[in-house]
Amino acid sequence: MNKLYSHIESIVGNVISVRAEGVAYGELAEVTSRYGVSLAETIRMDKELVYLQVFAGSRGISTGDEVRFLGHPMQVSFSDNLLGRIFDGAGSPRDGGPGLTDNLISIGGPSVNPYKRIIPREMIRTGIPMIDLFNTLVKSQKLPIFSVSGEPYNQLLARIAMQAEVDLIILGGMGLKYDDYLFFKDSLEEGGSLAKTIMFVHTAADPIVECLQVPDLALAVAERFALKGRNVLVLLTDMTNFADALKEISITQEQVPSNRGYPGDLYSQLASRYEKAVDFDGAGSITTLAVTTMPGDDVTHPIPDNTGYITEGQFYLHGGRIEPFGSLSRLKQQVNGKTREDHRAIMDGMIKLFSSYRDTLEKKSMGFQMSAWDKKLLRYGELFESKMMDLSVNISLEKALDEGWKILASCFEPRETGLRSELIQKFWPKNAVQTEAAAAVE
Repeated sequence: MNKLYSHIESIVGNVISVRAEGVAYGELAEVTSRYGVSLAETIRMDKELVYLQVFAGSRGISTGDEVRFLGHPMQVSFSDNLLGRIFDGAGSPRDGGPGLTDNLISIGGPSVNPYKRIIPREMIRTGIPMIDLFNTLVKSQKLPIFSVSGEPYNQLLARIAMQAEVDLIILGGMGLKYDDYLFFKDSLEEGGSLAKTIMFVHTAADPIVECLQVPDLALAVAERFALKGRNVLVLLTDMTNFADALKEISITQEQVPSNRGYPGDLYSQLASRYEKAVDFDGAGSITTLAVTTMPGDDVTHPIPDNTGYITEGQFYLHGGRIEPFGSLSRLKQQVNGKTREDHRAIMDGMIKLFSSYRDTLEKKSMGFQMSAWDKKLLRYGELFESKMMDLSVNISLEKALDEGWKILASCFEPRETGLRSELIQKFWPKNAVQTEAAAAVE
């Protein structure tokens, strides 16, 4: 039975307080004012005093307005009718389509029991060499994309959404500029992927509390689809906006701040979302890629610092490219030995040579004379950056491996690569001529 109260004790910012009994943390309420009915969520309880964050803001609300508790937390409809639809952070349609009220499920539940999980063992192909070849994405993995403002992280997410070999994409946008929201919508529509995508979008103009709901909405829906046997890829951008929303609300609640003003439970809040990634035995999976913009490119900032303890590696986006030395997929060894026999060798060998190329660049910038080996490394580095690191490159894993052999053969003698002789005999390009490729680069 819904509980109705006709007196509001206080109104501070967008938070109101009511004296009530039998209310649960996270429970929703409807606040009826002269402007209509507003949704609110229970964010704090102090004995009989209940604090609620009003989604649409407290403007127009007075102390004599009615508050009706609904007896349940935020819910979202779950069915195949969600496919191709766009919703806001309150679960309401943003695309002008009809509202969905059937088969409601609660959001923000606990993570899956580890006993019910299976060890990740299948790769997700994306068509991006720096992911597929060098830092393979694995089903049920949880990975952040560390970046700074201005990097093309949303463009990268859109490409992954259009090209990833999964059954379903769920995109959760937090604090998006309206232009970014339209970019995702238009890109997925033009790429033919909108029909297998569900979007939950909070823009910078929307109520702050809706920002906190987006990951939970996306992950609750993902979990149900995964239980039905779908392999779901959840893309979240930007978790820094999510953390900043936590910070803002904790200040409203007068909580004692922790590192740089963020709430003391920041780690738990992030972990409860990332740990939703799972591969169900006999069903589907949830894989999570989440952008984390680093203020001042500072990886020791509380948000990326806490994230690094939770996730299984990271993609580091720098200079418009996925940086090979800042990126790491800790689960890639689970799958890259099952792809092609030369995968691990090419991955390790090319990165080792690229590291030498970076050292040579430093020597060159300091005015050292370049040896014949240094010149080979410089040619190799240019080819690697243009044919592997450039995010516009879109090829399969097998073609990327073949391209890797071509790059090596155009710059080095087989013995200079450090690769096993049996692999060189099998995969080294026939009639490889270094001088032609070198001349083309120069």
